[in-house]
Amino acid sequence: MTMKAAMLYGVKDLRIEDVAVPRVGDGEVLVRVKTATTCGTDLKIFQRGYVEGIVKLPTIFGHEWAGDVVEVAPGLEWPKVGMRVRAGNSAPCLHCTMCQRGKYNLCENMIWLWGAYAEYIRVPSRMVLVNMQEIPQDVSYEEAAITEPLACVLHGIEEAQVGLGDTVAIIGAGPIGLLHLLTVKKIGVQKTIMIDLVDERLDFAQKLGADETVNGKKTDVVEKIKELTDGYGADVVIEAIGLPATWEQAMKLARQGGKILEFGGCPPGTEVKIAAEKLHYGEQTVLGTFHATPLHFRKALNLIASRTIDVRPLVTRKMKLEQIKDAFEVLSTSKTEIKIGIIP
Repeated sequence: MTMKAAMLYGVKDLRIEDVAVPRVGDGEVLVRVKTATTCGTDLKIFQRGYVEGIVKLPTIFGHEWAGDVVEVAPGLEWPKVGMRVRAGNSAPCLHCTMCQRGKYNLCENMIWLWGAYAEYIRVPSRMVLVNMQEIPQDVSYEEAAITEPLACVLHGIEEAQVGLGDTVAIIGAGPIGLLHLLTVKKIGVQKTIMIDLVDERLDFAQKLGADETVNGKKTDVVEKIKELTDGYGADVVIEAIGLPATWEQAMKLARQGGKILEFGGCPPGTEVKIAAEKLHYGEQTVLGTFHATPLHFRKALNLIASRTIDVRPLVTRKMKLEQIKDAFEVLSTSKTEIKIGIIP
């Protein structure tokens, strides 16, 4: 028995092929994918590769998905065939040094799951146990698929300790930047400032609740942020792009005692310059965060299900699996597309 799948062989080498439907082993589950959403991380992998060891090529591409359980290993009591589910693309071992310290997202023995851009996906036993959730009936497959990026955003915002009354500047009005926007608005920050180079994206951010928008092509971002914050700078700055230039820019936008969350992942080997006086005399905090824990995945799905964070506007187009290369071309060039739902 075969299925259609999008195989990634290398940078920009993405092919639709017929491959064998995965066989279920002990403790595993086979899911028919109903929707897989595109992600900024997918676009980075497609365009430039990724961190060694996390993505092993060739592989079936994609990692944000939701679907229906069609087969369960013998003896497995949960989930049941027919259940609507989604699973994280990672599962920590719970035993290594990092896990024992509560840093499950930095697990030394993490298993990763790629393969969302296909008709079926096999979920490993460890992932079934620690990072799979049933989808509430009033939540669409597209919404459930966005659980993964929202989980990562929740982890970052918790680590940055974004609080009530903060002024938050977000660099990048793509899907991750917008998820940060939606989340900090619910926390109760005083002001949100979105920064991008594309007016259409900034207009979209404004519709989602951004208090101020700044186009970096048209104005001096540092001076504008000072103007919008009475000369102080933002309490929290979130970089949601993953470029050395914007990492360095983020450090210039925070106030004394402010926090800079370098959320967007730069290419491996990247180095950035840091103004030592800002860290020392200005007592700024610069931190990076990576991925999420199983608890963040559960929190994210709950926030989506309750519509506390409404992710529905982020899916701006739906395309068939056979159009996957066209979808990534759209993401690479479009000024308005945020997320595309891929329908196998």
